[in-house]
Amino acid sequence: MPIQSKKIRRTNRIRFKLKLKPNLRLSLFRSNNHIYAQLIDDEKNITVLSASSAEKKIKDIKSSPKEIAFKVGEVMGERISEKKIKQKISFDRGPYLYHGRVEELAKGVRSKGIKF
Repeated sequence: MPIQSKKIRRTNRIRFKLKLKPNLRLSLFRSNNHIYAQLIDDEKNITVLSASSAEKKIKDIKSSPKEIAFKVGEVMGERISEKKIKQKISFDRGPYLYHGRVEELAKGVRSKGIKF
């Protein structure tokens, strides 16, 4: 089976399970250069918050990709805390394995007291 179709199947399987729950969804996208995180409300079909390594505040940091992903997670956690969102959050890793930059982003969000 081609790798691309495996990724699509994995993504669909994960998102299907997450959409059964009425939780907000913390979705991420990982490119070669940046990492992006969005807090999505699937019931209203809106993006509540977002953070990325392409933002000026984080882009100026010179460090490893894992450290930058952790910083994006911290920024996302701060924004969730500022908005006082108490609703449950589900972590949507998409087609990515929970490893490396994906894991660091999750640790960064958790470091600010957000549970998912």
